[in-house]
Amino acid sequence: MAEKSISKKFGTAPVFFTAISTILGAILFLRFGFAVGSVGFWGVIGIIILGHLVTIPTALAISEIASNKRVEGGGEYFIISRSFGLNIGATIGIALFLSQAISVAFYVIAFTESFQFLFEYIKTTYEIELPRQAISLPSILILGILILTKGANLGVKALYFVVGILVISLILFFSGSSETTHSIDFSIFNSDSDNSSNFFIVFAIIFPAFTGITAGVGLSGDLKNPSKSIPIGTITAAFTGMIIYFFIAYKLAVSANVEDLLNNQLVMGQIAIQGSWVIPLGLAASTISSALGSIMVAPRTLQALASDRAFPNNKANRWLSRGRKKDNEPINSSLITLIIAIVFVALGNVNTVAEIISMFFMVTYGALCLISFLNHFGSSPSYRPSYNSKWYLSLLGFIVSIWIMFKINTGYAALAFILMTALYLYINYTHKYRKGFVSLFSNAIFQLNRNLQVFLQRKRRRRTYHEWRPSAICISKSTFDREKALLLLNWISHKYGFGTYLHRIEGYYSKATHKQAENELNKINRMIGKTNSHVYLDTIISPSYTSAIAQAIQIPGIAGMENNMVIFEFDKDNPGNLEHIIDNFNLVNAGNFDVLILGSSPREIKYQNGIHIWISSTDSSNANLMILLSFIISGHPAWKKADIKIFDICKPELEEETRENMRELVKSGRLPITSANIEIITQNPEVSQKELVNLKSYDAGLTLIGFREEAVKKENTFEGYDKIGTILFVNSHSEKVIE
Repeated sequence: MAEKSISKKFGTAPVFFTAISTILGAILFLRFGFAVGSVGFWGVIGIIILGHLVTIPTALAISEIASNKRVEGGGEYFIISRSFGLNIGATIGIALFLSQAISVAFYVIAFTESFQFLFEYIKTTYEIELPRQAISLPSILILGILILTKGANLGVKALYFVVGILVISLILFFSGSSETTHSIDFSIFNSDSDNSSNFFIVFAIIFPAFTGITAGVGLSGDLKNPSKSIPIGTITAAFTGMIIYFFIAYKLAVSANVEDLLNNQLVMGQIAIQGSWVIPLGLAASTISSALGSIMVAPRTLQALASDRAFPNNKANRWLSRGRKKDNEPINSSLITLIIAIVFVALGNVNTVAEIISMFFMVTYGALCLISFLNHFGSSPSYRPSYNSKWYLSLLGFIVSIWIMFKINTGYAALAFILMTALYLYINYTHKYRKGFVSLFSNAIFQLNRNLQVFLQRKRRRRTYHEWRPSAICISKSTFDREKALLLLNWISHKYGFGTYLHRIEGYYSKATHKQAENELNKINRMIGKTNSHVYLDTIISPSYTSAIAQAIQIPGIAGMENNMVIFEFDKDNPGNLEHIIDNFNLVNAGNFDVLILGSSPREIKYQNGIHIWISSTDSSNANLMILLSFIISGHPAWKKADIKIFDICKPELEEETRENMRELVKSGRLPITSANIEIITQNPEVSQKELVNLKSYDAGLTLIGFREEAVKKENTFEGYDKIGTILFVNSHSEKVIE
């Protein structure tokens, strides 16, 4: 417990100071003058506003999420991984870590610019062109040693000192003026945006300044109260930074001419009181504080990734997740961060890398905004943040993030998505056991489904014409004995229809039968887990078949529409439950349902042998439903190589008329049935229909035969088809239209 209490040591101030010192960092001192000179005052105001259309919704989203539940170590990574799942979280988290680690190098390289006077002195005095690495490499090494030995506590203490220097530098900047200040004729009312075509080029240069908004979130694992400190510190830093940006842009516009703004990266030094040393000191303080912030945050992201076993090597995960015993400082992760930073410092120029790193930051911010939006949309009762953002702000932040990525550099944006997709596929392959949607997606899908159901129900009541599609329900207690009913429902619901399968538990509702229902539903789900089933599965507990049917036909369909079809099933070789089906036909028929009675055969279904439909002139009312069902069933991949064949039995004198009618029906209905697969059979009193079916469909994959309501009670209506395989008897409550 003592170890834990030591590690949770920071309050709100470090969050604010880590963020604000990164916001008021290298870009502010080195590139804001160039931005004002390039696109003018209003152009820079536009860049600031556009950048904050991403960062402020992100800050609000982080604040909201952090106030709903405890944010542990890893900051942004923790939020993303616990919302999108560990595999997606690890993908974004690794990109985020690399961005943070390379940012350390970026800030250290910028830190060396504060020693411009030294480089010029050595060049003038000794005629030596001293490389920037002469300052940057020792700086990163000293910074690394301090962090490795003293940890984040030193960094936080240094932040207070650094922010103090920043404040003094800015006060002296706003208080000063340049030699050309009085000769500049500037007014915010007549200032035009210059070189607007360069807007997004300049935006790409300036945007890294805005990424500091979430720097303080990375300290989440070291905060006493993250749900309080993160919202207050982050939001305060966001708005404080934006206001200061506005004033600095104005001060630069009124104090320096365009030539100085474009050519002197330390133009703020010409304006500030004692600017020759104050601004370089402010630059040094801001860049070293930004580097400190990044070097504190990046290892914690890496440590959190390793703790979640994001990497494929378990030894690497254990080593990277290990912290120092006395304070849980991520020493090993800090060492890796430093190595990455040193490599990029040695390269000396990270301009090209900075653009793609900005892409990864954009992805992170977009993901955070999307999480907030989905939480609003999902409306989970467990999502009760003490601080609430607005769903439209989160959605705006997500959309603007993605849009800006492609506006800055379409190639880099595409490359970022390709790299992250490849990384996700690799992580997903490595951690297959972590597949599946997390609650965030489930809640969003639930809300979407709920709203669609209500919408469809209302629209259906207003329409006078309803396009028919099957919404079938099947009740069976023989799930583990025969699979054909579940197969049929899956064929129907794969592409065109909807299917609900209810596994019946015989008995009265009790604690024991409820537990039995849970176990058997899990067993069925495991059984069909690899079949790509589109059937909604559930159980129903009932003492009798009749009561189960009465309950089932009254429940709403999962498609936002009432069920319109009931499927019964019996074993052809042992039709013991056929009597129960016949007894309950009138019950179902009273509800205006189409009725399918499946005679399951133990014979294997030969899909390649196709679907046979038997139509009789005495039973024309079922013909269209059987044809539509055969088309719907053939949409399942199992039937993709199967043909549909129609046998139409008619009186001899009606043979040509029947043939022409069938040909026209197939043509006008655009059915995938060729003329060669339509066989007109004239009635022969000496040969019964059952004999014909047994003769011609003995090897069919599935045979469809219509039956009329009045024939249900007659004996042998569903028997006598011993030579064929699985057979589907069809009764259409109303004639279907084939358009």
